[in-house]
Amino acid sequence: MKDLSMKDTLYTGLMLFALFFGAGNLIFPPSLGHAAGVDFWEAMVGFLITSVGLPILGVTAIAKSGDLQTLTNRVHPVFSVLFTLITYLCLGPFLVIPRAGSVAFEMGAAPFLPDGLKNQGLPLFIYTIIYFSFNYWLCLNPSKLFERIGKILTPIILGLIAVIFIQSMFHPIGSYGTPSPPYQHAAAFKGIMDGYLTMDALAALLFGSVVVAAIEKRGIRESKKLTALTVKAGIIAGVCLAIIYLMLGHLGAASHSLLKSPENGGEILTAVTTHLFGNTGSMLLGVIFTLACLTTSIGLITSCGQYFSRIIPRFSYKRWIGILCLVSMVIANLGLTQIILISVPILTAIYPLTIVLIVLSFLHKYFKGYPSVYAGGLIGTALISIVDSLKQSNIQFDFIINFYSHIPLYTEGVGWILPAIFGIAIGYLWGKLKFAYSYSFTRKRYSESNPM
Repeated sequence: MKDLSMKDTLYTGLMLFALFFGAGNLIFPPSLGHAAGVDFWEAMVGFLITSVGLPILGVTAIAKSGDLQTLTNRVHPVFSVLFTLITYLCLGPFLVIPRAGSVAFEMGAAPFLPDGLKNQGLPLFIYTIIYFSFNYWLCLNPSKLFERIGKILTPIILGLIAVIFIQSMFHPIGSYGTPSPPYQHAAAFKGIMDGYLTMDALAALLFGSVVVAAIEKRGIRESKKLTALTVKAGIIAGVCLAIIYLMLGHLGAASHSLLKSPENGGEILTAVTTHLFGNTGSMLLGVIFTLACLTTSIGLITSCGQYFSRIIPRFSYKRWIGILCLVSMVIANLGLTQIILISVPILTAIYPLTIVLIVLSFLHKYFKGYPSVYAGGLIGTALISIVDSLKQSNIQFDFIINFYSHIPLYTEGVGWILPAIFGIAIGYLWGKLKFAYSYSFTRKRYSESNPM
């Protein structure tokens, strides 16, 4: 039986790490560190549970089921088509890929432009043409992702972040500060919420397929072996993510002497790198952000290209990635602020559904795969997440919000958990009763057709 060497398995894991590690993953840990202060370690434990644990589970779920469409088919064929399409469009050309191009410009190019050009649209337009042309070239051959990302880009990202961290060890920035109010009580729980916002569990449903395809290109087709290697790659990626999050979180926690009330993690990292390296720090940070955005957008374009070429084979994979790059370039020119305003409500609606779907995929055999369990859990979740999404869009139904405020954990942003559990319980009972009725009906028909 053909197998990957330990070295190739490591590179596959590094490729998966780089696909996950985008701009948001750079920004959230420093923000958490700065806000948590002396409670940093407690908050980071919670953060790692959802920012590392959930993505690994997502990749494993895809490895076990084959792809996102197969997984969602367990709910209902109509749900499968709609959810899969919405997920690919949101993580693909409509939101996340354009956001990656826009962030790469904001952090990697805009700081070095003359003041007169920073607020003009032409620099962003030229930059996105170059950025997405490079993406197109890198995505032409998906099997090359293994070499281009796992062996080249990932080590560069890891190395540059390690340089910043090591410099901070030799030249300490400062001591950890006082925790902000949300972290003063139950910092670990707040960290869980922060990790939930990375949205990597959603991306895992796409990147799992990319990893499986990359392994298959190396001649490995047997299902159990594919699953085992994909899980190993997920664990390697998770370990790398955890190490980097700890480094970045420490930098944020130690930056109280530099910034008192930063707006975001990007501002924190800018202050830290400037403090440690002077003007060179801005260039170093710009390279890190650009590469992190590049690896994520490459993974998403590849995954979306494979999906759309499969459901609409009239257009080849090569043509689809061209369409994806073109659409993403156009939307990226709306600007980062506008893209975020559009993306947050949509991701708020579908991300909790993704978490429930992943969790249920691991419990599939224990509830005998009843579709009603999936339907019940997802309906219970959607009742909350869709209202939260509308609230993010400033469309509020006060009487519903007031009612929901009594649901445990709703004010913490995860009020969907209890309705999901309730829906799962109802779905299980419905499935069990339906099975019992079907079994009884079948026995009755058999007895009538085969009298003693």
